[in-house]
Amino acid sequence: MGICNACRYCEGFCAVFPAMTRRLEFGQADAHYLANLCHNCGACLHACQYAPPHEFAVNVPQAMARVRVKTYQDYAWPRALGALYRRAGLTVALALAGSLALFLTLGVAATGGLVHAPLAGNFYAVFPHNFLVAVFGAVFVFVVVALAIGVRRFWREVSPTRDQPPGARQSIAAVRTAATAEATGDVLQLKYLDGGHGEGCNDEDDRFSLWRRRFHHFTFYGFLLCFASTSVATLYHYLGGWPAPYPVTSLPVVLGTVGGIGLVIGPAGLLWVNLKRDPAHGDPAQRPMDRGFIALLLLTSITGLALLAWRNTSLMGLLLAVHLGVVMALFLTLPYGKFAHGIYRSAALLKYAIEKRLPSRLQLGAE
Repeated sequence: MGICNACRYCEGFCAVFPAMTRRLEFGQADAHYLANLCHNCGACLHACQYAPPHEFAVNVPQAMARVRVKTYQDYAWPRALGALYRRAGLTVALALAGSLALFLTLGVAATGGLVHAPLAGNFYAVFPHNFLVAVFGAVFVFVVVALAIGVRRFWREVSPTRDQPPGARQSIAAVRTAATAEATGDVLQLKYLDGGHGEGCNDEDDRFSLWRRRFHHFTFYGFLLCFASTSVATLYHYLGGWPAPYPVTSLPVVLGTVGGIGLVIGPAGLLWVNLKRDPAHGDPAQRPMDRGFIALLLLTSITGLALLAWRNTSLMGLLLAVHLGVVMALFLTLPYGKFAHGIYRSAALLKYAIEKRLPSRLQLGAE
């Protein structure tokens, strides 16, 4: 960052470089903040005159990726579980999903048999409603609490109030609404995956491509639609007194189907991009973690769509056990895998949106 701050050729690329110019020194909190602003598009690597084979060997995307995983480890809750980021990988993800799916499958076999008379899509005839609520509800609460505490610790370190003189809280409060709206828009449109110029990321070489951004959109909105499906079904059950199963044309099923399709296209595309991406465009050591998360998303959507397609058959119990095992594995790994990047990146974008609306403390030149 010291070299980049002297050069500033990439200042217009993304949020990292304007935020960098507001600093002369880069402590640990600054490093975590800037690293989580980086979307790893790769544009600055190909524009950099100090990139390898120069003796400075500046590679901002790779350096930022290495700091980001340290962010997840340092701010994880409980702290001891931060070590799981070093073990998160494709093998661990598949082994966990397979183990949980096998456990639930054996449970189905022990209670009623894997092949049964069609149950008209009634999942609760296989696993009681209260059992599913208790198990998945407890895991969901743990995930939310773990991520919330982690990002709160991160925010305490990078909060804009720490960078401003005493009495600046009123200035921050005045810009918070506009900054929050801007940061929300940046998150929803994945703004900085356009490479800073609208042409996209660099994947294999210095050619630009928008496919990484498009696949991220399929994944992001597919995940949100599936979450919306579950939320609507919960409202139907508890407020409307309408328990599952629901017709194919009902809102929960439509949302889940569209979301599931998005979670097939998006993760499959991201896996394809990840496999062919140049190792210089990130940290190769983190690729197992990336692929593990992608694989769990892909398996969740495939097993979910298969369960929907064959829910009125005698194989519904087996398909349900496999799907729930994969979903449980996905949930258990959310706080200690690649999913965390979206949470910390959103917080960093909010800080940037606030910070740029405040006067710089450096007061250099025209400032």
